[in-house]
Amino acid sequence: MQDDHAGQPPTTLDDTLALMRDLRARCDWDRAQTHESLRPYLIEEAYEVDEAIQHAVRDGTAKADATLRDELGDLLLQVLFHSVVAEERGSFSLHDVAHALVTKMRARHPHLYPPEGGAPVEHKGWEALKARKRKSIEEGLPEALPALHRAHRLQDRAAGVGFDWPDAQGPVDKVAEELQEVRDELAKAPPAQLAHGLLVSDHRHAALEAELGDLLFAVVNVCRKVGVHASIALDKANAKFADRFAAVERLAAERGIDVAAAGLPVLDQLWDEVKLQD
Repeated sequence: MQDDHAGQPPTTLDDTLALMRDLRARCDWDRAQTHESLRPYLIEEAYEVDEAIQHAVRDGTAKADATLRDELGDLLLQVLFHSVVAEERGSFSLHDVAHALVTKMRARHPHLYPPEGGAPVEHKGWEALKARKRKSIEEGLPEALPALHRAHRLQDRAAGVGFDWPDAQGPVDKVAEELQEVRDELAKAPPAQLAHGLLVSDHRHAALEAELGDLLFAVVNVCRKVGVHASIALDKANAKFADRFAAVERLAAERGIDVAAAGLPVLDQLWDEVKLQD
């Protein structure tokens, strides 16, 4: 790894904290921010870090790593910002945040950090440990979590109290069951049609929506059971589809084919050609 700061003393977290305090003292914009006003920036920075991780993993270049480094810095800025705002309110400081983190992580790893004077404890997993303190599996889960991520976490938490299949076969069978229920629902009557570009929502649409939701939830459970995160798997599938369809569009342009007017048989043939090039 290249060191861009050779010969310079390393920057510490205390340096970043001092900078944040200085910005709050001397910059009108920084001083005006509150926990509430910073919320959109925190969410945006988290998504930018996630995107940078995807590029770093996929590309494996120094440029992608540099982008990830910078985006992590932007996310750290949000942690510092909220900590200093809280410090000014007399609520807590960054050092309190760090202390709470260390305390929590030690408690979650009793097999590595046994209670003072005690013996190491058998590690039963985070969810099993945290489940003892929760009133429900939803407690502490943000309502705004993306749906796939929320499904994965709910299933994780249910598994933490023993509500889980012993292996992946149970979830796989459940997917087959839910898929059949979708087929049965579709067989009752054609799905709701679009009128002037708007979905006609009726009781049939609601029933089909419910069955498809059950199917998606079951697929997430298969992913979880085999150690795949559904949202990451779908991200990669989205990227693969976008790349392949872009290749279809390029191939169509080379052959003078109007994609919008070509029709499914022609597009399907182009798609198969592109797949063979993968």
